[in-house]
Amino acid sequence: MLLAESIIHTLDPYAVEFGGGFGIRWYGLSYAVGFLIGWMFLRWLGKRGSILLTPVQVSDFVFYVVVGVVIGGRLGHVLFYDRDLVTTVHPGFPWWGVLDIHHGGMSSHGGIVGVTLAALLFAARHRVPFLHLIDCAAIGSPPGLALGRLANWVNGELPGKALPPEWWASPPWWSTKFPAEALEPGFPHLAKLAPLQRMGIVDPAAPFPRSLVDACYAGNERALEALAPHLTPHYPNQFLQALTDGPILLAILLVVWWKPRRPGVVAGWFFAAYGTLRMGTEALRQPDHGVDQIGALTLPMMLSIGLIALGAGLAIWASRREQMPAIGGIGRRH
Repeated sequence: MLLAESIIHTLDPYAVEFGGGFGIRWYGLSYAVGFLIGWMFLRWLGKRGSILLTPVQVSDFVFYVVVGVVIGGRLGHVLFYDRDLVTTVHPGFPWWGVLDIHHGGMSSHGGIVGVTLAALLFAARHRVPFLHLIDCAAIGSPPGLALGRLANWVNGELPGKALPPEWWASPPWWSTKFPAEALEPGFPHLAKLAPLQRMGIVDPAAPFPRSLVDACYAGNERALEALAPHLTPHYPNQFLQALTDGPILLAILLVVWWKPRRPGVVAGWFFAAYGTLRMGTEALRQPDHGVDQIGALTLPMMLSIGLIALGAGLAIWASRREQMPAIGGIGRRH
């Protein structure tokens, strides 16, 4: 919703909640829809003869990609950003922190590694050129990447950095605020907000400030109006990354593959373009707590630099492999 000249995060992560922490989350739905769009697009390319996969093979390949994204993305998150999940055990299903994927926590860099390994396995079993498969995975991935970033917004994850303090008094409409900031240690405005509980605006029987945050997420306008001016406005990082990882990245790849290309060229452009775009948006992202960092470079930035180098090298090498015929061409029929 729009309030106090900023977008206030008050979204429920559940599309449908059955109770007890179980339900259908927007996070999972976003991945499902992203895979569906990618599958439909690759099937269309297969029917046109723009890729070497038949429509039936596309379905099999997308299944491999789904497994690669889920396993690679989750293990990447655990290894890169939250190693404590390895030793986290709790009494509720699925019992182990590594498996708590329904709470979010996926690494796009880890997902890329997972998809690459899945393509390698599919290539070995179905005798399809490996480099062509990662081209196909690359061209079909931007919708899922964009939806995943929007799901991060729904979950209240990956916020952007705080805007300059001189903007806080009158933040721009595109800035974002998170009521959960009131739960952070040292939040300086609790004394001003405590009377809300005595006035009955928030639940007087619940612990404060948890009751205030819960009231905001329940749509309590008076609670929102009281809390919003005290929240820090942030850059809209999730929306920026949804734009760069989705429409902008897809446009680049469509231009690259508008005419036939040797296998690996499109994937190389994907790695290089994704890494470059990610570097730009990461500069506005609030670093995760405890993430590895060297100077101003966070771990996602360092991984993106590696992708840029890998992509540039792959695109140049693949384009010079004269023994490999060019394939595809989205702009023409076959």
